[in-house]
Amino acid sequence: MRTIMHVDMDAFFAAVEVLDNPEYAGKPLIIGGYKDSPRGVVSTASYEARKYGVRSAMPISRAAVLCPHGIFIPGRMYRYQEVSSQVHSIFPEFSPLVEPLSIDEAFLDMTGCEHFYSSLEEMGTKLKQRIKEETGLTASVGIAPNKFLAKLCSDWRKPDGLFVLRPHEVEGFLRDLPVSKLWGVGKKSEALLHAHGLYYIRDILPHPLSWLQEKLGSALGAQVYNLARGIDDRPVEPWTDVQSVSHEITFPEDQISFPFLRQQLAKMSEKVGWRLRRQGLYARTVSIKVRFGDFRTITRSHTLEYSFNDDDTIFREALHLLEQVKLKPVRLLGVGVASLSTGAQLSLFETGEGSSSRLTEVMDTINKKFSQGTITKGRTLPGKEDDPAQIE
Repeated sequence: MRTIMHVDMDAFFAAVEVLDNPEYAGKPLIIGGYKDSPRGVVSTASYEARKYGVRSAMPISRAAVLCPHGIFIPGRMYRYQEVSSQVHSIFPEFSPLVEPLSIDEAFLDMTGCEHFYSSLEEMGTKLKQRIKEETGLTASVGIAPNKFLAKLCSDWRKPDGLFVLRPHEVEGFLRDLPVSKLWGVGKKSEALLHAHGLYYIRDILPHPLSWLQEKLGSALGAQVYNLARGIDDRPVEPWTDVQSVSHEITFPEDQISFPFLRQQLAKMSEKVGWRLRRQGLYARTVSIKVRFGDFRTITRSHTLEYSFNDDDTIFREALHLLEQVKLKPVRLLGVGVASLSTGAQLSLFETGEGSSSRLTEVMDTINKKFSQGTITKGRTLPGKEDDPAQIE
């Protein structure tokens, strides 16, 4: 029998903003865009804002209607990633088996570590205390025999919650939950379950596996059968290597100025380069993503013969790719890198970038001391529209 712990930070982006801006405390805070942003989407809302019905993935325009007196800000991803790194660095202190799920949550396999604590409750409390000491933020923790149950438990007493579910309590805990609580059951699957009279987990239990597979399909039927009984054999899988690093921006209005797009490309190239270097990674492939006003989306990429993690190479290659695209008004622009490694494979030819690398090191030192973007290059600043490229 496993002992799995799921850790989920409470309203993470909003909590970081309150940490850095105490005047936001106790107020409805919505992260994702300014109040008048026509295309912004809520990424996180404080618990005070959630009382008004504001939820993640909701258009900012809708959130402004529901909570007109709320505080609306675009957010600072570099800062959230910085605090996330602090949080995730704590987990190996408790278990060697850690599976990060996102910027603000993770699974820990605590099997065999239980004897270090007087109880499972103490084990969860110790982790919560370490996070609070290290970051000043609260987390909710769920402890259960498997990943599915642990994730349910971490949400049970949010915020700042701790809930432990022992094996003999599983059936009673699950039976009255709606079927939407089952892992992998989205809106369409929920509607399918409802169509067969399955509204709560207790409604599933009388049916054999064969009946569920006949009505729901082989895969979904088996999944629902097992999860309704609290069965989940998925192991905690330590994080695999990062496959790519990217950054993109959706503009409030379609953009037709190439100099503006070039400037945005430079900003995003710096953000991607910064993240590469912070993680000790090098890339060989640069890609761009362009979404036009009609929502048509294209991607372009180029792979070099050597690896890199400097802003100049990322920007140069991304700009070259953008210049080859027949552009129309642009809704979204993104820059990404892939083919990642932890070591540099140098070019066979001298590139003359030694001074650029030293400049990058100096900039990184300053930005790390203060915050990413404190010092930047001139190409990221607004300039005259003297670029010969045209947009139709």
